[in-house]
Amino acid sequence: MKKAEVGNIIEFREGLRGVVEKVNENSVIVDLTIMDNYRDLELEQKTVVNHKNYKVIQ
Repeated sequence: MKKAEVGNIIEFREGLRGVVEKVNENSVIVDLTIMDNYRDLELEQKTVVNHKNYKVIQ
């Protein structure tokens, strides 16, 4: 599995997408505001995702 880098767009947890802002040893910090339906989902602006739980899209 390819590890994400800062600026990559990743997909995780059944279709959520975000831009990687920081890469840690075991996880990445992701900005979710790029999704068109971000406001409808009532999510926090940023979240942490383990390297095992995402797929790099771009």
